[in-house]
Amino acid sequence: MLFRSFRSLSAKYTSPTTTRHAIRISKKANNKSTQQHKIRTFIFISDSLNRSKVSLTRDAGNTRRVCALSVSLSLSLFCLEMGYDEVIVQLGDFGRYQKIIFLLIALTSIPVAFHKLAGVFLLAKPDFRCALPSDPQNASYALATELKELAYSAQDNCAYYQVDIADNGSYYRNPNQTTPQQCTRYIYDQSKYLNSAYTEFDLVCGRKFLASTSESIFMLGVLLGSIIFGQLSDKYGRKPIFFASLVIQVIFGVVAGIAPEYFTYTIARLIVGATTSGVFLVAYVIAMEMVGPSKRLYAGIFVMMFFSLGYFGMALFATFIHDWRWLQIAFTLPGLIFMTYYWIIPESVRWLLSKGHKERAIKIIQQAARFNRVDITKEALQVLLDEGDKQQPEEKQQQQEQDQPEQAASVWDLLRYPNLRRKTLVIFFDWLVCTGVYYGLSWSTNNLGGNVLLNFVISGAVEIPAYCFLLLTLNRWGRRSILCGCMLVAGCGLILSAAVPQDMHWLVVTCAMIGKLAITGSYGTIYLFSSEQFPTVVRNVGMGAASMVSRLTGMLAPYLNDMVVIWPALPMIVYGSLSLAAGFMSLLLPETLNKPTLETIADGERFGKKERLDAAYLETGKAMEVQPLNAPVANGKSNGHKY
Repeated sequence: MLFRSFRSLSAKYTSPTTTRHAIRISKKANNKSTQQHKIRTFIFISDSLNRSKVSLTRDAGNTRRVCALSVSLSLSLFCLEMGYDEVIVQLGDFGRYQKIIFLLIALTSIPVAFHKLAGVFLLAKPDFRCALPSDPQNASYALATELKELAYSAQDNCAYYQVDIADNGSYYRNPNQTTPQQCTRYIYDQSKYLNSAYTEFDLVCGRKFLASTSESIFMLGVLLGSIIFGQLSDKYGRKPIFFASLVIQVIFGVVAGIAPEYFTYTIARLIVGATTSGVFLVAYVIAMEMVGPSKRLYAGIFVMMFFSLGYFGMALFATFIHDWRWLQIAFTLPGLIFMTYYWIIPESVRWLLSKGHKERAIKIIQQAARFNRVDITKEALQVLLDEGDKQQPEEKQQQQEQDQPEQAASVWDLLRYPNLRRKTLVIFFDWLVCTGVYYGLSWSTNNLGGNVLLNFVISGAVEIPAYCFLLLTLNRWGRRSILCGCMLVAGCGLILSAAVPQDMHWLVVTCAMIGKLAITGSYGTIYLFSSEQFPTVVRNVGMGAASMVSRLTGMLAPYLNDMVVIWPALPMIVYGSLSLAAGFMSLLLPETLNKPTLETIADGERFGKKERLDAAYLETGKAMEVQPLNAPVANGKSNGHKY
């Protein structure tokens, strides 16, 4: 009852009355639990809430608890999850059991990276030419210089002129042909790629837009999957949806590899894109729920690092497998290994508790306790997990009144008030830029020239130091300065890569990779920063809307990369300009590090509007919060994740 009492207390009181109410509640708690459990509970609350500037003191005579605080809704949410979080702490924030489960789950992000970045190799675009009437079926791409100049126009490589051979062996253009003929067959340069879906389906000339359309449709699948599988996992559980997604991913991944034509290939990739959300996001939630609150910052970063390791795996496959069909199947088959997780990975304990399956939840926790060699009895678990069952009627009514506005909140509430609208639009723009530039750079390594595999590996390798940088600085330097700085560095690096002469290839790649490193850092920051900008009552819908909006540039990125045919530097200039604009616009957002959690629409409208109002807001004494990076939001959901 002590945790639930704090929850009701935080919802109702923001005045000195808090102290008297806390003492009254603690007396009730004294009669409903053992002295040992009360002391352990108090010590845990004192240690855990110390980060939120909550001070608790204990009167040794009657074990009364005195709260000297003015609490915020963030504390309410904290206390809501306190029972399970205390269990995790008693098991060990990151014990042996959690480490094994976390590692197994994190590994599933590697094949997700395979599928999301597969277009770099599956739709590789080698040079091509029209097949001449004199070319045999297995003709090579190379042609004599004289013949090439006569047969093809410099302005149009999708047409050819009829070329004849004179008696002396020289070539001449047929004088009866005044206009070039359109190609009916194509010959591709196989010096870099044996083949690809691009060459096999002849996605050139009038069909060249279909290659970008296929990648765009894949990203549409990612968006649909996050909606569909997110809802299904809430209803049917994390584990069954995770494995259902995995099975579907393997089936349609193979279908994409054996697709006889473009339409089947694209539909299969759409479904695979949807399953990447089902596999990764659901697994991510399970992994984060197994980690104690103090370790979630690092856990979230390490999951991202495993995604980056997917770059190295893809380069390894592409080095030894040169046929695009076998390469697609190779990207898919690791999913069969992860199916063995069915007998290892448990269901989400938090989901089980939310659905009333307490016995199953306790069984999983006891299994973890045995593995971690921690002594925790079933009776103790019942006490820890049974906090809300004996709420007083008035407390239940208060909580229902609290929840009602949350249920009615919508994204339109973010656009109804001027200051909140301004911040929301800036956040949406930052999300658009982060997603578009990140995927645009990841898919454009072929456009940098030189060794394509080396460019691809470097593109993944630079993400590791970006994540390490976030670990060291996010809670020290502030979110706004890091977001702004990373975007400005990305913009400068990308624009410089466009200004460097193309013959200085090493410098072009260096500038582009500096941009990739910086945009990765901004992507890791924008999730945390934007979640702190939205008030609690609309945080879920705000993050969901930002994530959905960001997918638009993810779908546009393949088309932006196609602008390389207009001018090789144009995509980099577009990405760099967008990054600079987003970096400067992020300065319009107020800093959130060590600032109060915003609870209501009024708080969100007031926050950052004027300095004196911010100061007045701080003087209310609301609990300060340092939120862990990528910590699951309410109900265990993680919105807006880049993967």
